[in-house]
Amino acid sequence: MAKRSDTQGRLDDAARAGWLYYVAGRTQDEIASSMGISRQSAQRLVSLAVAERLIKVRLDHPIAACLELAEALKTKYDLNYIEIVPSDPAAVSTTVGIAEAAAAEIERWLKRADPIIVAIGTGRTLKAAVDQLPPMECPQHRIVSLTGNIGPDGSAAYYNVIFSMADAIKARHFPMPLPVMCSSIEERETLHDQALVRSTIGLGAMADVTFVGIGELGPDGPLCLDGFLAREEMQALVEGGAAGEICGWFFDHDGKLLDDPINGRVASVPIPSRDTCSVLGIAQGRRKIPAMAAALKGRLINGLITDENAAEQLLSL
Repeated sequence: MAKRSDTQGRLDDAARAGWLYYVAGRTQDEIASSMGISRQSAQRLVSLAVAERLIKVRLDHPIAACLELAEALKTKYDLNYIEIVPSDPAAVSTTVGIAEAAAAEIERWLKRADPIIVAIGTGRTLKAAVDQLPPMECPQHRIVSLTGNIGPDGSAAYYNVIFSMADAIKARHFPMPLPVMCSSIEERETLHDQALVRSTIGLGAMADVTFVGIGELGPDGPLCLDGFLAREEMQALVEGGAAGEICGWFFDHDGKLLDDPINGRVASVPIPSRDTCSVLGIAQGRRKIPAMAAALKGRLINGLITDENAAEQLLSL
């Protein structure tokens, strides 16, 4: 038998302790007794199971306030799907809660027996959601990336999630072998004319469901922080009326794509039409309100996963 490493052995112990605590309903004293360790060690192992995401908790009870907000937003923006999660005033993470909700919805689609095409964007929230997915066997489905998976320095884009998602669910996947932003309109046209790229673009247009992040603008926006746009370019977009971006596509406060040279350099697949596809936006936080409101107003999405605070602000606009 292969010898376990110390790290693997500790994770095995943490998984066992986590199962005993959260699934079997044992107390920490009972766990300590059954595993032959101290109560303090049992407590540390249970905490490690949570910290290492070995334990994933989902709340299976609808909260009335969230349901009321969801219904109001669904009516106001003619949405097909909406999920509102509770807001945590003390949260330091921008993805806690919303990532779990997004993972649950992605999982619901993947459990379908009939083959579907799932289009996926990129970003921190989507990455956090994909990290929450349980191992699944989905060979009948196809996963297609809407955005390029190459960073500005030629390396793999860190927040491109198609590979980790495909690995988790064992599905055929179709990455976009391009940068997020091209250096010119001519370069984009040349790259999009490649046979492999054309097939990926065509597959994205046929998606049954699409999951995308909604990005805020400004110097702290993801496209600036990740090096795809210079601060001067971002400032010019904001001054030109840009309110947000989805998969690199910039849109104004009415949710209309900007007629701007920078949009001409975007290598991403066009955002699928909400008339033929379930297009779910995933975002939360005060800084993203303008972008979320514009995406809803312009009918770029027909589904939304967000939190209570954001929902209340969106209803007040």
